[in-house]
Amino acid sequence: MRKLKSFLLVLAFLICLTGHSTGQVQNHINNEQNQGQIQNQGPITLVVHGGAGTLTKKNMTNEQEQAYKNKIAEAIDIGFAILESGGTALDAVIHTIVILENSPLFNAGKGAVFTHTGENELDASIMDGSNITAGAVAGVKTIKNPILAARAVMEQSPHVMLSGAGAEEFALKAGLEIVDPSYFYTERRYKSLQRAIENEKGGSGQVDELYDHKFGTVGVVALDADGNLAAGTSTGGTNNKKFGRIGDSPIIGAGTYADNNSCAVSSTGDGEYYIRGVVAYDIAARVKYLGLEIEEAAESVIHGQLKEMGGSGGVICLDQKGNYVMEFNTEGMYRGVKQKGKKMEVYIY
Repeated sequence: MRKLKSFLLVLAFLICLTGHSTGQVQNHINNEQNQGQIQNQGPITLVVHGGAGTLTKKNMTNEQEQAYKNKIAEAIDIGFAILESGGTALDAVIHTIVILENSPLFNAGKGAVFTHTGENELDASIMDGSNITAGAVAGVKTIKNPILAARAVMEQSPHVMLSGAGAEEFALKAGLEIVDPSYFYTERRYKSLQRAIENEKGGSGQVDELYDHKFGTVGVVALDADGNLAAGTSTGGTNNKKFGRIGDSPIIGAGTYADNNSCAVSSTGDGEYYIRGVVAYDIAARVKYLGLEIEEAAESVIHGQLKEMGGSGGVICLDQKGNYVMEFNTEGMYRGVKQKGKKMEVYIY
């Protein structure tokens, strides 16, 4: 009996010792992996787009060009300040998009285009690359900042996407600002709708290149000091859209995608093609599974698959190393970037 007790005591000791050693080994492995991630991590970075399309100098006055550049720069400064203070990529993306949603210059929030029936229907999505969580809203008419509603869906509900009246009810209960639909009215966007309706009937209404075509969607991707990525996109959709049409912007994998293990992507362009091509995820998948650099992945999709399908537009992409790309197959894309240690860059053409 004593021999049996002694044997059991020795066995228990060995089991504890083995378990402790295994734990030490695992901790060592985890520490090595974390150190490797820190060594490969790039500088804090924020990239913004304000839509892609037929943007040419001949269609834009110097004053208009400067107004767009100034607003993009203002938005970048807001988001980058969050990153510099140690804030998260998610917060930086959200606050940058809010600035653009509050501007009548872009087709998102305050500057949204009108539907065929004279309403504004807004879409937005957000994704956190650190944990692959996401949220989106679609077809909302009274939420002042749809990107805030998208975040609330991600963080305060078990869902990924809410739409229409249900999304508005959810936003109200979440404490977000609700406005009268008239808040989104802008004279120039309404005139664009009237021209589109006239042309649809066979008329010859003059086209405003800056406001009548499919661009103006806003998007942001960011990399924070902890090496986490995030992406967000917000839009008013397409001018004169009908029947509750929803494009790619609120669709995770089409208009927005973020994964620390690949990259963060925000899209802008012909939404139907971006949905069919799952453009944002396709780029991330090429990085993750084929080992492509983001520049090659974005170029192969935007100038390859998307264009071959008949689609036009662009993307902004950012990886954990701080590599970024602003790729488009149109004449221009409102875009800008700021990275730690470098000057801000803002472009249109």
